[in-house]
Amino acid sequence: MSVGKRLFQYGLMYKKTIIIALVMLTISVAAELAGPFIAKKMIDDHILGSEETWVETADTEDAVSYNNTFYKREAYLNEGEQAGSEAHIYQIGLDFYFVNGQVDAQGERSYENGQLSFGSGGTYPAEELTRAEVFDFYTPEIPRILVLVALYFGLTVVAAIFHFGQEFQLQRSANRIIQKMRTQVFSHIQRLPINYFDDLPAGKVVARITNDTEAIRELYVQVLGQFFHSGVYIGGIYIALFILDPNLAAICLVLLPILYVWMLLYRKYASVYNQTVRSKVSEINASINEAIQGMSIIQAFRRESRIQDEFEEKNTTHFQFQNKLLNLNALMSHNLVNILRNLTFVAFIWYFGGASLNAESVVTVGVLYAFVDYLTRLFQPVTGIVNQLANLELALVAGKRVFELMDEDGEDVRDERIERIKGHVVFHDVSFAYKKEDYVLKNLSFEAKPGQTIGLVGHTGSGKSSIMNLLFRFYDCQKGEILIDGQNIKELPRQTIRDHMGIVLQDPYLFTGTIASNVSLNDPRISREKIEDALRAVGADQILTGLKDGIDEPVIEKGSTLSSGQRQLISFARALAFDPAVLVLDEATSSVDTETESVIQQAMDTLKTGRTTFIIAHRLSTIRNADQILVLDRGQIAERGTHDELMAARGKYYQMYELQQGKQQAG
Repeated sequence: MSVGKRLFQYGLMYKKTIIIALVMLTISVAAELAGPFIAKKMIDDHILGSEETWVETADTEDAVSYNNTFYKREAYLNEGEQAGSEAHIYQIGLDFYFVNGQVDAQGERSYENGQLSFGSGGTYPAEELTRAEVFDFYTPEIPRILVLVALYFGLTVVAAIFHFGQEFQLQRSANRIIQKMRTQVFSHIQRLPINYFDDLPAGKVVARITNDTEAIRELYVQVLGQFFHSGVYIGGIYIALFILDPNLAAICLVLLPILYVWMLLYRKYASVYNQTVRSKVSEINASINEAIQGMSIIQAFRRESRIQDEFEEKNTTHFQFQNKLLNLNALMSHNLVNILRNLTFVAFIWYFGGASLNAESVVTVGVLYAFVDYLTRLFQPVTGIVNQLANLELALVAGKRVFELMDEDGEDVRDERIERIKGHVVFHDVSFAYKKEDYVLKNLSFEAKPGQTIGLVGHTGSGKSSIMNLLFRFYDCQKGEILIDGQNIKELPRQTIRDHMGIVLQDPYLFTGTIASNVSLNDPRISREKIEDALRAVGADQILTGLKDGIDEPVIEKGSTLSSGQRQLISFARALAFDPAVLVLDEATSSVDTETESVIQQAMDTLKTGRTTFIIAHRLSTIRNADQILVLDRGQIAERGTHDELMAARGKYYQMYELQQGKQQAG
């Protein structure tokens, strides 16, 4: 399905609001476009109406007294009212003349010696009117002009009110659409497998959720609003033009295919430029995010200049393509409108100029004014459409990027729960690779019985963390099987199996909130008493006593105001608070001092009772009491046994242990 159709479907979610906005827009445009018709009537029927036929009358209503005789416009005669002889008023320059009798008023006018002459050859006796007498003849028109002025003003107010209403409705529906879209995108991100984020920097993901969705919001607010408004406005103008003069209106229809072709040409190039611009925005966000996260390393190793150069390279590319978009917009927006406007007015002048040479054609000043007004108004929505083409392309490109993210295969979050597992873990001939055939675990087999503690040791890259990744189903093995209580974990929903597991990472991650919220993760099942018990069980209460607010101490992003030992203990308590059947400690004591390690070590014997514990050990002293130690080497188990058994074997484990002990003694 195309991006446009998918965005249209999002709009249909709030179609009621959008339809209301469209109806209000139609009313607003209709009220606004009635203006030139009112002006035409005011000019032709009232301002220039004095040159219409006047007749003698005995009725004084709407009548004007002149030379002791009442005259009334023929158009104002009441039904059945008797009319006397004709009279006419003609204007030459700023002067007005009264002619009593019928007149053939074709051609150019002139007045001399009491005679009013016309180009057709007719000459008639005429009297020049004073300013007061001219005003008297206009007096019947004043109330009617005031009514039309009031109507014009009233329609302007109605147009403004309904225009505000449609803007408000569109804004509200757009905000709801983007709110729903962002919620869906964020929800989908949490359903994606961990390996998706291996190759996609966090900054790019953030850009799609924030910047790209904001560009899409502009589609529903600015682009959609402008296209709706312009479409209704242009339609209304063409209806008015066809009412005034079908021939000229038909000529103006040529504008529509020209505008359509121009839009196609614009989109052809703008799509490429916008795609690059949005991509570079994501890369810039990713660079900024990475630089902020690693600022201490950047400054410590004096890499500011190198990082600045890398950022500048991306920023320069973004600038160049923004300039290309700017040139394209400058070339194809105002230029387009100016060209079309000039061509239309050439056709207008040619048409009315030709008509003026034809004696049989009569074009009133009101019609001329209305046509000029409508043609001028016609190019306002055309300009609006052209100016929004850039935002349209930007929104479509942003939509494509968002939908690409949402189309990634994810897994539904399932809330089903199972009874607490016993924690019997079996790896049977497991082989696993992050990329194709590059296996990091090879034919791995071992068993962890309920309540046992398994130590995993080995050099960097030996596969220790990969075992943890498979156990939590962050990834799935390509060969072999992993059983928990005799059941293949691939047959269980990921969330269901993780509900009975806890983990403490080497670099603990704390969320913005409090110490208490970081332990419970706001899970309603974790009471405050349980939080305190978990902290006390790992000995954290001793280290956190110095904090002003205790477990309600605020925690900012990543817990940067806390020491590494405090962060680790909070992370440890978090895992215990959920009472997992399987607990994984991923080098959990490697970043803490000896005193904190001692606190954790003392609690370990109590904590591992009734749960299967996997300890990925950096300090081998933490796994001396493990029921089984697996020594990994290049994805395979090189040695296995208890601490004493492995020390007696004098193999890899013995060498590693002796090396660590020697360093500690030397220290």
